[in-house]
Amino acid sequence: MLKPVLLSLKVASIATVFAMLIGIPLAYSLTNKDFKGKTLLETLLTLPLVLPPTVIGYGLLILFGRNSLLGRMLKDIFGIQVVFTVTGSIIAATVVALPLMIQSVKSAFGNLDPIYERSAATLGSNKFKVFFTIILPLSWTGIVSGLVMSFARALGEFGATLMIAGNIPGKTQTIPIAIYSAVETGNKEMANRLVIIMTLFSFLVIWLLNQWLKRKHYIKMMREEKC
Repeated sequence: MLKPVLLSLKVASIATVFAMLIGIPLAYSLTNKDFKGKTLLETLLTLPLVLPPTVIGYGLLILFGRNSLLGRMLKDIFGIQVVFTVTGSIIAATVVALPLMIQSVKSAFGNLDPIYERSAATLGSNKFKVFFTIILPLSWTGIVSGLVMSFARALGEFGATLMIAGNIPGKTQTIPIAIYSAVETGNKEMANRLVIIMTLFSFLVIWLLNQWLKRKHYIKMMREEKC
């Protein structure tokens, strides 16, 4: 029972890091820049929120399959196999978590007062310095919310992971897949334990986020009253 739990935490953690590294630059570009195909890109990045996970998994299977161009290149050049591996689980989790990260960070960037950025630019700060010293710190609440929601989504990913990574005990079997497998084989005791673990952990993650947000809001209100 411990292996699916540890694997799920590993996959979700790595997927959240990838979602952050990819999502923050994309969110900034979508919020502050106008370019051809912007609406199309936003639509494509939001699709994983509305498409059935099995559709996403099938698409990943076609994209990274052994007979696909990308799949062969990764295998022949870098020795990386995606299908039926932990790598596939991480990719699937990243794809479904990325939209949540982007939406949360976009909201944070969009709520920033442009005066901070203009003031820094007037004082001679370049765009990179402004981004890392002003925009990111002021958007920290939205970024943390995106990280937590992305982690929770990646932790609970099932359909896409099952399609591309399969159900290999000790190798690609995450908690949701282990629950499905336990129910399918009639092992209700195992299924119940995993469901309890998954539910409690997810509840704890969301509860801690809400408590942190409430504390941030309280501190902000206290500062405003003092001013």
